[in-house]
Amino acid sequence: MPNPLQTFLDDLRAPLERDPAARGPLDVVLSYPGFHAIASYRFFHWLHRRGVPLVPRWLSHVTRFFTGIEIHPGATLGARVFIDHGMGVVIGETAEVGDGCTIYQGVTLGGTSLARKKRHPTLGANVTVGANASVLGAIRIGDGARIGSGSVVVRDVPANATVVGIPAHIVAQDGKPVRAVPDRQQVEMPDPNADAIKQLQRRIARLEERLESIEEQDREETWSWVI
Repeated sequence: MPNPLQTFLDDLRAPLERDPAARGPLDVVLSYPGFHAIASYRFFHWLHRRGVPLVPRWLSHVTRFFTGIEIHPGATLGARVFIDHGMGVVIGETAEVGDGCTIYQGVTLGGTSLARKKRHPTLGANVTVGANASVLGAIRIGDGARIGSGSVVVRDVPANATVVGIPAHIVAQDGKPVRAVPDRQQVEMPDPNADAIKQLQRRIARLEERLESIEEQDREETWSWVI
């Protein structure tokens, strides 16, 4: 069983090591909502594991009110997890976050099923999840993976990979760029902006054809008048 004091010190050390804006332990204790949310979570998770009814969920709601960060009491967070800024972060009931992970504001570790089973993602050790990214479903994010801001991840990510996009795809592996290869099994998600641009391109092409036709008719009429 982990030592509560050591866990507290590890949680305190995480922002000091990973945020250059941190000005010392007192700054973190007083001014970091991510630290406040995780420290509170440690207590109501302890209550949840011991079967205390209602209170852990209510405490998580109170913590969300003060920090803007929602961590379900049933979620599992490892040591040295750092939630930077944190506003809008949601970590679901069956989510698992490994040691040394960094999570930025607006991140959702969400589910895609209504069944009472494992339905939230598992993050390995030292994973970084960029601002406003969504990691959805009972998927596995490998150790050391990096998820780009605004990405939507719906499939497993291998260790030490970097993924971006909607849906997310691998752009680097072990620090080296990789060529994107189409995957027919990947979940297709509509891009309304891309669809609108394609429609505009088709319309512009039709208008250019009509304009050329009109200009050609004008040239023919002009030459016939001159002759």
